[in-house]
Amino acid sequence: MKNENFDVWLGIGLNILHYRKEQGMTQMQLAEKSNISKNHLQRIETAACSCTLDTLISIANALNIPLKKLFEFKD
Repeated sequence: MKNENFDVWLGIGLNILHYRKEQGMTQMQLAEKSNISKNHLQRIETAACSCTLDTLISIANALNIPLKKLFEFKD
């Protein structure tokens, strides 16, 4: 996915990856807890696709973090 919002989606994907690894979760484990496919999670983490807000809420809940943490980008 390459569009005007690519950098935002990349930041969200990197945050998901960061919190997932911080908790020692595999993509499969997080995908199952979020009720999405592993392939879809992989594509979200790498900004190869976008997703719905509902999906981001499910991922944040599965990671036990506030949704806003996915939008806190590092400089």
